[in-house]
Amino acid sequence: FKEYSPRAGILGSEWVGLKNFETVFALDGFWNAFRNTIYINVLKLVVSFPASIILAVMLNAVKNKILKNSIQTLVYLPHFVSWIVVAGLIFSLFNEKSGSIYNMFKAFGVTLDVFTNGSQFLALIVCSDLWKEVGWGAIIYLAALSGINADLYEASEIDGANKLKQFFHITLPQLMPTISIMLILRVGGLIGGGFDQIYNLYNTTVYDVADVLDTFIYRNGISNSQFSLGTAVGLFENLANIFLLLFANKVVSFINRDE
Repeated sequence: FKEYSPRAGILGSEWVGLKNFETVFALDGFWNAFRNTIYINVLKLVVSFPASIILAVMLNAVKNKILKNSIQTLVYLPHFVSWIVVAGLIFSLFNEKSGSIYNMFKAFGVTLDVFTNGSQFLALIVCSDLWKEVGWGAIIYLAALSGINADLYEASEIDGANKLKQFFHITLPQLMPTISIMLILRVGGLIGGGFDQIYNLYNTTVYDVADVLDTFIYRNGISNSQFSLGTAVGLFENLANIFLLLFANKVVSFINRDE
């Protein structure tokens, strides 16, 4: 709400009311970044959210402890790798001259252009996020699965239920409280997030589909030293996330009440 000056400080800067918000909302780049933020996060939610649940169920079905622990370690490890390292790996794999993935697709007659083609870049964003975070997202569901009473499965087997029926009538209902909480939290973060990934992978040719609010804040608030505008966007982002969080909570509560 002020025209911030580093020399004057917060208290000494001029009070401008809603001027910064009016300036931000009038920028075409802001609304493009807003749309991209929602679109990319919804894509990630649709792909990654059920993938974590499926992975947890599959891991829970593995009876061999050594094999199970080995798989868990492999799928957890990418979460601890910095996006800077992951970006370097992606650039190497999709390099037009020596990239192994690029050459593999080329051998099948498919030419990739993931760093300049908008649609391919979005697919890269979603797939790289899935690879990096799906294992970490499955941890909570694995904990919830371990708390399901084994007697329920034994009773269902006696009644003739196969694995598919056990999943829909035992596993999924028992997981619903955990799924509801995790969904509420994910929906509450739809406006924002993903700065490290986007910033390390995108370029000017894909700004129209990849520029999100966090990168918009970085460019305008820090790189261009427009601290007041960047803070105004950050406040708008947080308020929007709070609204989505409360809305998702109400919807889930309403659905669970009807059940």
